[in-house]
Amino acid sequence: MSTDRIIFSRPFRAARELPNVEAVLSSDHSHGDGPFTAAATAKLREVTGAPYALLTTSCTHALEMSGLLLELGPDDEVIVPSFAFTSSATAMALRGATVVFADIDLSTGNLDPESVAQLITPRTKAIMVIHYGGVAADMEGLQRLADANGIAIIEDNAHGLGGRWRGRPLGTIGTIGALSFHDTKNIHCGEGGAVLLTDEILMARAEIIREKGTDRARFLRGAVDKYSWQDIGSSYLPSELNAAVLDAQLSEFDTIQENRHRVWNTYAAALPEWARRNDVRLMTVPADRDHTAHLYYLRVPDEHRRDDLITHLAQRGIVAPFHYVPLDSSPAGLKLGRTPVPCTRSAEFSGTVVRLPLWPGLTAEQLARVVDGVTSFTV
Repeated sequence: MSTDRIIFSRPFRAARELPNVEAVLSSDHSHGDGPFTAAATAKLREVTGAPYALLTTSCTHALEMSGLLLELGPDDEVIVPSFAFTSSATAMALRGATVVFADIDLSTGNLDPESVAQLITPRTKAIMVIHYGGVAADMEGLQRLADANGIAIIEDNAHGLGGRWRGRPLGTIGTIGALSFHDTKNIHCGEGGAVLLTDEILMARAEIIREKGTDRARFLRGAVDKYSWQDIGSSYLPSELNAAVLDAQLSEFDTIQENRHRVWNTYAAALPEWARRNDVRLMTVPADRDHTAHLYYLRVPDEHRRDDLITHLAQRGIVAPFHYVPLDSSPAGLKLGRTPVPCTRSAEFSGTVVRLPLWPGLTAEQLARVVDGVTSFTV
């Protein structure tokens, strides 16, 4: 048996990355809003169908911009799934808003509308939705709650570029969408992100917020003869070097997704019988959703056996980690948020989930080793 280590994730290398970066370094324009920013943004709009898109320095910064666009403050509350990455909560807390933790649906790891319904108060300003693993949340139930209560929806779509819910692209269903191009994501530029918008008024303000509170973007388009300080904001614009890598990646979007789905489908086909014998729940995708093959996870009966499986695979040179520690139980969550109803399903999901290696370059031999490693474990 091969002893080569199979890592959990490896960034894809696109053919045009180095030529694009060389073009930037050979030019007089390495700061943001150059030709590669424009090209990558155009490709992003084509993939998502979003009327408006702005590249940012990270998904965290895209979420921070969301808080600024919604004018969140200390009198506001934002409902956030407990099972989430820290950025979803900290970007809201940074505005002084109270984070209210909601529970998830065990079948998908996504925000549960019934849990959200119990938490809405007159102070609720927004609902943070995460499409975990690139599988859409129950947008029908969440949108119904948002519409009935005049609440914005922020889509943390870090996992979901190219995913769809009932044919609608993820990141464009709510009020604001946020994307990640961290190197663990399907499409990456090392560190990067984007804001997706469908509202022209929000877009006009987002351009200003992204550019340190100035109307520089309008100046570059020739709409004004000079730019000046217009609003609050920060430096959320990525450099042309990041945009050059991102443009190369987006040029190969279909190839990347095809190979990620090849890996995902291999696991989905090979593991059901083992899962049935061992009371293991495999990742599933509801029929009305198109996923992104960002993750393939399984859930074992309890935390002890989860750790045993991770150790079993590690002994065979396979890296298979668990995932988020529930935010409501974290030191910052206890300090900056509140949990009116215990998030028991979030804790259960966190304590039982294992993620298998998934990246486009995984070979048939490596996939066979992962499958053999998993199926040789008795839960």
